[in-house]
Amino acid sequence: MTFEPDSLVAHGINLHAVFDLDALPDDIQAALRGCCDDLSRYRQLILFGHGGRQLWQSVAPLIAAGESADPIDTYSQQQVAAWWAARYPGLPYRVLYPGDAPVPLQRLGALAGWHHGSPFRVGINAQWGSWFAYRVLMLVDSAFAPTPKMVGDPPCASCVSRPCVSACPAQAMAGDGFAFEACVQYRLQPDSACRDRCLARQACPVGIEHRYDEAQLQYHYLRSLRSIEQFYSTRQRES
Repeated sequence: MTFEPDSLVAHGINLHAVFDLDALPDDIQAALRGCCDDLSRYRQLILFGHGGRQLWQSVAPLIAAGESADPIDTYSQQQVAAWWAARYPGLPYRVLYPGDAPVPLQRLGALAGWHHGSPFRVGINAQWGSWFAYRVLMLVDSAFAPTPKMVGDPPCASCVSRPCVSACPAQAMAGDGFAFEACVQYRLQPDSACRDRCLARQACPVGIEHRYDEAQLQYHYLRSLRSIEQFYSTRQRES
């Protein structure tokens, strides 16, 4: 049996990584056992993601039509499920993400070679820059060849000028580490330049050809801003 995700690429789900469960690090195996009571039914884990703008081009009409509260998640799950049913009918699987299970997506992304750390706290890799995301994670009872790790050094390790640091109006990266509270408080300001985007992320030159367009940036960042506003509003009421 061969792993053939090519038809998903046409729908913008162009990142794929197959892992053997028994070869995963102990901490990831423990996390999976904690969120899946029937883990013994499966032999592998498949991580799907998107890089660049292609997925957005498919999802944007659904967003405009208001067909789902989480149109990107819905679309991604539907495409993966349809592909799986057509290509591997009857082969058991279980979707862990999107969902409530606390799965270690970034750890899996690092194992796949997709995810390296960045000063602005968004995963980055040499091919896509920071313009990629995790879309679906599922357990499968399959015996595919595990996917080779994506080759590429951490881009930030060789970056001398660090334009992301100087571009951040909140100075969230000016000291050691990342000043999350400074970032959030700046985003919450009515006249913030980062309400619907991250200027630090946009300043990064890695994978610039894959940078999201204005509509996609605004969609993601305004959704995250609403979540931040709701969190701080609730905290203020409870204090």
